[in-house]
Parts: sequence; structure tokens; C-alpha cells
Amino acid sequence: MMSKNLMNKRGISIRGKLRKMMKCICSGEQMGKDEIIPSSESLATRDYSASGYSSRAGENERKPDTSNIEEAESSLRESGFLNYEKCLLGEFLSLFMLISQKIIMEARALLGRLEYQKGNIEAALHVFEGIDIAAVIPKMKLSIARRCELQRRRSQSEAIPPMSMHAVSLLIEAIFLKSKSLQALGRFREAAQSCKVILDTVESALPEGLPENFAADCKLQETLNKAVELLPELWKLAGSPQEAILSYRQALLHNWNLDMETTTKIEKEFAIFLLYSGSDASPPNLRSQMEGSFVPRNNIEEAILLLMILLRKFVLKRISWDPSILDHLSFALSVSGELRTLAHQVELLLPGVMERKERFNTLALCYHGEGEDTVALNLLRNLLNNRENPDCILELLLASKICGESVHFTDEGIGYARKALSKLQGGCKQMSSVANCLLGVLLSSKSRSSPSDCDRILRQCEALEALETADRTMIEKDPNVIFQLSLENAEQRKLDAALYYAKQLLKIEAGSSVKGWILLARILSAQKQFQDAENVINAALDETGKWDQGELLRTKAKLQISQGCLKKAIETYTHLLAVLQVRNKSFRVGKQLLKNRANHHRRLEMETWHDLANVYTSLSQWRDAEVCLSKSKAIGSHSASRWHSTGLLYEAKGLHKDALKSFGKALDVEPNHVPSLISTATVLRKLSDQSLPVVRSFLTDALCIDRTNPSAWYNLGLVCKSEKGASTMEAAECFAAAAFLQETAPVEPFR
Repeated sequence: MMSKNLMNKRGISIRGKLRKMMKCICSGEQMGKDEIIPSSESLATRDYSASGYSSRAGENERKPDTSNIEEAESSLRESGFLNYEKCLLGEFLSLFMLISQKIIMEARALLGRLEYQKGNIEAALHVFEGIDIAAVIPKMKLSIARRCELQRRRSQSEAIPPMSMHAVSLLIEAIFLKSKSLQALGRFREAAQSCKVILDTVESALPEGLPENFAADCKLQETLNKAVELLPELWKLAGSPQEAILSYRQALLHNWNLDMETTTKIEKEFAIFLLYSGSDASPPNLRSQMEGSFVPRNNIEEAILLLMILLRKFVLKRISWDPSILDHLSFALSVSGELRTLAHQVELLLPGVMERKERFNTLALCYHGEGEDTVALNLLRNLLNNRENPDCILELLLASKICGESVHFTDEGIGYARKALSKLQGGCKQMSSVANCLLGVLLSSKSRSSPSDCDRILRQCEALEALETADRTMIEKDPNVIFQLSLENAEQRKLDAALYYAKQLLKIEAGSSVKGWILLARILSAQKQFQDAENVINAALDETGKWDQGELLRTKAKLQISQGCLKKAIETYTHLLAVLQVRNKSFRVGKQLLKNRANHHRRLEMETWHDLANVYTSLSQWRDAEVCLSKSKAIGSHSASRWHSTGLLYEAKGLHKDALKSFGKALDVEPNHVPSLISTATVLRKLSDQSLPVVRSFLTDALCIDRTNPSAWYNLGLVCKSEKGASTMEAAECFAAAAFLQETAPVEPFR
């Protein structure tokens, strides 16, 4: 009984020391010399000596009694001492195998690193592939999790990690170097999958992220930083954009304890990839977010968010200035129609970050894109009036372009364009061509508002000359210059030249521009080739996406009206309205359109309802016309065109006073609305011959705005004919002008 108790005590003591030894080996610690477990041989020797026997040779020459040995052996089996020896041996073998595997793996990791550093990539990969990664990952996860738990509790625990952090760091480095080796050999997908193992392992072990100063005593944090940065690049090389996007998000959403420089680099590269990769990213699935927080819906929004974060970091002086951040942000906000936001971001930058010239130029472009041309022009004026900025050719060209879009600044724009040309003498031909094109457009605009015929003809000649010079000096044909040449010739009723340039434009653009097709159809309609013009529109419809067919369908309907096919025109207008309705519903839940383009389609829908109302009015279908006008009013109540169509409806019904009121409201909305000026004059002439001077004034105002309107010339001829003491020659000239213009009038104005 005493021997059994002694045996149990020894077993418990040895097992405790063995367990402690295993923990120390696994955790990389060392034991004291006095804690070394005796071998099984010394234990057996000590026990046998106590029974009166010796295991040493030569101590007892007398042969022991066999029966006594068998009796002792039987007694030991009954007491369980031999079973204890077998268990002890098993534990030693398990410990030996564990130590052997650990040593082999770490040796392979070290040897692979050495081969990689020597440049022996294939040899290093061969060594790394000998490590059983799948078998060791669970131990690595457990070790990382327990290490984090120990750091958090700041106390010793019984939950000792199965691996030391040094061993974990060594194996993670081995996996990382294996990925680098596969990358060097061009096996990008395998490299990405290997690198992903590192991040998945750490993220699974620490779902809440790495604590501060985690594994600061080894290279684990450094290797993790490199792996986080490498994985997206490997997926991009492997041709897997969606995987690259997911890895970028994993890098930014999980707490890896990355330094500011690495985080900034990843954010910038991710934004660039979202903007220019050409792949659509699904919205990020955030595990936790604050209520009401912004979640990007597409690539552009996510890229803008990242770039705004980078810009904010610079404002807070956490990172140094990188001009490319603003370049990419400018592109992203421009394509998404958020130019005002871009202007706001530029205005927030501290003085000295951007050069004054670049700052003013960027702001001017933003406000011009938002339609605030006066603000943009004032910015450019401040810049151009400063003598410290002598080389401002781009700013001069932009200022002249802005001036060309308003009749009030035409003279100022001509001055800017000519100043740019004087600075470009002997310089860049491309820039000179652009300056001449802008000058031609400005001179053409000036000619339309010229008070005298002599000045108007002079300006028209100068405009054509400038545009032809732009065409000659351009190294390669510029579609915009060709378009302006065709348009100017058409407005001057030089239809053969206009047709030549329109066909040339169609050839250069390969039919990709809707406005090129429409201009060609209008020129053909001015030549009274209505069927050919309709065929051109049909060809354009085949080449154009359905969302861009609006203007084409409207032109087709007007061509059908010119040929007397009113029912076909109604069908075409109905088709156009259906396309616009479907388009509005589709994009209401889809991508946000540019604001100016959305406004354009809104105006197109209103004008289509007005055109359809006019067709029903001509057919005396009053009720249908009224329905169309009510539809237009629902889109926008303040429309000169709608009031004009309402006036035409009243006029067709014989309600001339109501018609006059409607035309007056149209002129209140838009004083220069030419159709309303002419219609007002027509109704006034019908109501009373005593108001002929007033009628003449309305028609004269209309011709000052649009001198190529045949209806205005015809009605002015009627006024001249009806006036007492009027010159018959003046009336004849008006009728002749009306006849000439009517013969060359397109179904729609050229501009």
C-alpha cells in the first residue's frame, strides 16, 4: 500500500514537471536545472535498488531467483506501475514528435528565408512548400488569440499558447515569402491565395482587430503590414478585380495597426483602382456602422469618399501634400457632376498649397461647369488683370469661351481670343487653332446682334475666315471646328458648303455624335430633301442608344409634319414620350445623372408636349391639345413655349384676346421669345389696323434677334403693305426676303 502511494505521488510529480516542460518548450521559455525530469532509466534503477536488486553489471554475481522476479513483476502489474511507465514513455514520444515537427517547420522557414534572400526563388519555394500550412494554422490562430488575451489581462494564465509568438512570426513570414516567390515566378493567383491565408488567419484570431503594441518584440507586425499592402496588387496581377476590391476593403476596414503612411498609400491606390479599372464594385457590406452614416453606392462615390478622407488628413496635417489627390478628386467629382463640391474643397485649401493661377483656373472651370458663368468670368478677370501672370493662354481661351455663351460679353470675348492669338504667334498650332475657332464663334454671335446689314455681313465674313483658319492650322481634323464651319455656312444659307462639312464631320466621328446627324438632317431639310433627311435620322437611330434618341425622334417628327404626315408625327412623338418616361423611371433608382443633362431631358420632354399640342391644334383636336399642355405644366409651370402653344390654341378657336394674353405671359417669362413676338404681332394686326406701329415694333424686335425668320419678314411685309403712305418697294423687299428664307428654311433652327 505504501509503494502504491509512493508510485502515485511520483507519477503526479513527474506528470506535472512534464507538462511544465512542454509548456516551456512550446512557449520558448527555459527550465531551471533543478527542474529537469529524470529519465525512465534512473527511475527504474532507483526503484529496483530499493528492493535489494541492482541493475548495474558486476554488483551481484549471484543469479537472481526467477520465481521472485516473476512474483515481483506480477505485483507491479497489479499495482499499475508498469502501465504508468508505458504512459510516461508515450508522453515522451508525443513530446519528441511535437518538438521535432516544430523544429522542422521553423528550420524550413529559416532555410527558405535564406534561399529567398540569396535570390534562389525556386529553391526557396521548394522549401516553403514543405511546410504543412493547413496543419499549423489552427495552432497559430489559438496562439495569437491567447497572446492578445494575456496582454489584455496583464496577468499569467493557465491558457498558455501552443506556439510562441516568435514561431508564429517566423511561419507567417514564411507564408509571405512564399507569396513573393510565387509572384516572382508569375503565378499570381497562387501568390494571392497564399497571401490571403495570412490575413484570414489573423482576422479570424482577432476579429476586433490588433491591439496596440501587439507582437512588438518580433517581426509579426512588419510582415502583416507588407501582406496587407501586397494582397490587392496580387489580385490585380491575377486579373481578379472583384477580389482586389474585397482585399482593399479588408485592408481598410479591419484594424491592422497600420502606420499612417501605409494606410494613406492603400487608400490612394484603392481610389485610383475604383476610378480607372473599368470594373463595377458592389456596395461595401459594413459589419457595423453608425445610423445615418454614408455608404457609397458605386465606384465613383467610394473613390470620392477615399480621396476626401485623404484631403482631410492633409488639412489636419497628418500627411504631406500630394497634388495627385486633388487631380483624381477633380476627375471623380467632375464625372459625377459635383463641381460645386470640388470648388468648395479647393476653397478650403490653405494658401500656398496650390498656385494662385491654378487655384483660380480650377475654380473658374468648376463654376462654369455649374452654369455660374459670371462667377467664373470674374475669377478669370482677377487673374488676367494681374501683371504677375503674363503667360495665361489657357485662361484667355477659357474666358473667351465663357464670353461666347452670352451675348452681353461678346466683345470682351473677342478681345480675349485675339490676345491669345497674339501670344501664340509662332507657337503651338493646336492652341492657335482653338483660339481661331473660339474667335469665329464669337464673331458669328456678334453678327447676329449687329444693328446694320453691313456690319453683320462683315462679321459673318470674319467668322468664316477665322473658322477656316482654325481648320487649316489644326494638325488633325477637329470635329468641333468642322461642326462650327458647317453650322456657320448653314446659317449664312451656303447650304452646299454646309452639307460638305456636315458629311465630313459624320465621317470623322464615325457617326458617334447625335448633333452631327441632326445638323446633316437639318441641312437636307433646308434643301427640301425631306425624305433623305428622314433616312439620315433613321440611320442615326440605328447607330444610337435608346437613351440618346430623344432629339433624333423629335427631328424625325418635324420632318414628317413637313411632309404632311401628321398621324406618323403623332406616333413618333408618342414613342419619344414613352422613351423619356421609361428613362426617368430607370435612372430614378440607378446612377445619378449629371445635372445639366437631366435638365436637358426635362426641357426636351416639355418641348415634346408643346409640339404634340400644336399638332393636335392644327387638327382641331382641342381636348387632346389641352391634355398635352396640362402634362407640360406638371413638369414646369414657367415656360414661354407652353404659353405660346396655349395662345396658338386660343387663336385657333377664335379667342384672339385670350390668345393675346397668353402671348403676353410668354413674353413676361422670356422677353426675347421670337415665336411669341411674331404671334403677338399677328393677333394685333387681326384685331385692329390702328395698331400697325405696335405690330411693326414687335416684328422688328423679332428680326433683331433672328434675322433669318421667314415668318417675321412675311408679316412685316404685310404691315408695310397695309400702312398708309408706306413704300411698296419696302414691302416687296420683305416678301422677297421671306420667300428666299422660306426656300432655305430647315424644319428646325440650325442652332
